[in-house]
Amino acid sequence: MARHYGTARPERGSEVPTRHPSTRSRRALALSCAGFAALSGIAVASPAVAADDAFSAQALRGMTLEQKIGQLFVPTVYGKSADEAHPGNRKLYGVDTPAQVVRRYQVGGVIYFNNPGADTDNVDDPAQLAHLSNGLQRAALSSGSHLPLILSIDQEGGQTTRISAPATEYPSNMAVGAGRSTADARKLASVNARELRAMGVNQNFAPVADVNSNPLNPVIGSRSFSSDPALASGMVTAEVDGYQNSGKRTETVSTAAKHFPGHGDAAEDSHTGLPVINRTEAQWRRIDLPPFKAALDAGADSIMTAHISVPSLDPSGRPATLSKPIMTGLLRNELHYDGLVVTDALRMDAIRKMYPDAEVPVLALEAGVDQMLLPPDLGVAIKGVSDAVHSGRLTEARIDQSVARILKVKVKRGIVAKPLVNEREVPCVVGTREHRDAIARISAKTTTLLRNDAGLLPLKKPGKVLVTGWDLPDFPGYPADPVTSLAKQLSGTALPTGADPAAAKVGEAVAAAKKADTVVVLTNGLRTSAGQAALVKGLQATGKPVVAVSIQEPYDPGFADLPTWVATYDWRDVSMATLAKVLRGKLSPTGKLPVDVPSGTDPGKILYPFGHGLGW
Repeated sequence: MARHYGTARPERGSEVPTRHPSTRSRRALALSCAGFAALSGIAVASPAVAADDAFSAQALRGMTLEQKIGQLFVPTVYGKSADEAHPGNRKLYGVDTPAQVVRRYQVGGVIYFNNPGADTDNVDDPAQLAHLSNGLQRAALSSGSHLPLILSIDQEGGQTTRISAPATEYPSNMAVGAGRSTADARKLASVNARELRAMGVNQNFAPVADVNSNPLNPVIGSRSFSSDPALASGMVTAEVDGYQNSGKRTETVSTAAKHFPGHGDAAEDSHTGLPVINRTEAQWRRIDLPPFKAALDAGADSIMTAHISVPSLDPSGRPATLSKPIMTGLLRNELHYDGLVVTDALRMDAIRKMYPDAEVPVLALEAGVDQMLLPPDLGVAIKGVSDAVHSGRLTEARIDQSVARILKVKVKRGIVAKPLVNEREVPCVVGTREHRDAIARISAKTTTLLRNDAGLLPLKKPGKVLVTGWDLPDFPGYPADPVTSLAKQLSGTALPTGADPAAAKVGEAVAAAKKADTVVVLTNGLRTSAGQAALVKGLQATGKPVVAVSIQEPYDPGFADLPTWVATYDWRDVSMATLAKVLRGKLSPTGKLPVDVPSGTDPGKILYPFGHGLGW
């Protein structure tokens, strides 16, 4: 029988899911938070272990093969509490609730998502997430293996934000790269880590170590710090340190630098197909490798793989996730990495179009991978690995190797010692004024002024201001209305037009612009949006002063010749607040381009080079 390595006994107060208070006085909240800070050292019972490896060996001796295989997998669950019955669980896992998924399959981890409008949305707010985390941990501790879970999330910042306000929100990685401060990168990561851990999340699939060398990259873009390997490496080092070393181990989270061996030159989205990276090995070593080497040197707990083909590194063309020359030959043997290697989502088409669902996890293990993320059919994946062991294709010793790495992370991050969080403490940690102010100070250094030919900025006497342009109205619940956010801060009129406005919407915005004194237009993806291009052209034709702002990737100025261009690298409220201060002259734009911005019609011509940025 497996030993019981944790306990489901909750910490004091953890039974009560408390949302952020809106009416409690600041003094009462401060006293409450001070009290819980004093209690934060109280933890559930922990085994006395001399070292992580010793605990892993002890735990492995008590586990069945089935329990070991379960530890390798990280699915998502359906529902916002551990005991909520959801048809998604019944359809995919044959049980009703998230807790039943954990107990039935004895998985090693669970990943959280917030996909509004989709049934994979299991994130609501910080209090709910902490309560769900505790429920899942109790389910894991009462399962056969009695081991707590690694609870994961993609909380990169910017467009890839799974838990939003009232949690603290963060500018994108590329915005941080524009700010050039490794101290800021470390601070951002430390704030993110502390808040995630307070909500029960102990692994963040970050930082992105990809070097965005291809402006046409459809899946990385502003998720990358830079197109410059040295700048990206410095930021990756700082964030790994901030996530993993900025407090007590129960206030830190495991990092997963991604996507090895480097997704930055992709021209195709690996969610829909297999990108082929046609770099030479020498180019890969010069451009893509440095940030990953920096992550390894900084002690990153884990590395996430990329579903890409790199023929110069593996001539077979096999996806890197399933490539032994890349995962074992390069990552394990050459780079001497013995940490946790986790796949990107196995439900992505780059993998599924090539191999059966039962075969993929076996190939990944043969390649040298440890954790399998989001298998499309968990039961099929587990059976595939089990059959491979029973047939002799995989040895149980190989399974033990990966499970030992998983267990080591669980001990190292204090997950075994303290699997539950104090739910009453959430508002004392998550989204605090201190945290939001710290991130606002970081954001203040990121906005980049690319062009100010007419001297329009800063706006001295803007008169009636119209803010128009990009938003995501067709994605229910998605917090993407930067037009309204910015207009409110500029005391202007908001007219969101969507991601690809029809002619009627463009006409409406142009008519409104004629009645305004100053127009601010937000763009995001001019290259692929004929509607946005028409909007910008129509606004320019009014003769009104137009401030154009590229609010995600900074490449839009290559597709529209306007005398005033600004880049923010992100559209969340924290970035729009910074933008408003810059436009009004309350802040000087100090951000410097972390990438080259080429001409849209002549990619060989650089309009705004790396390091460019105007000020006043």
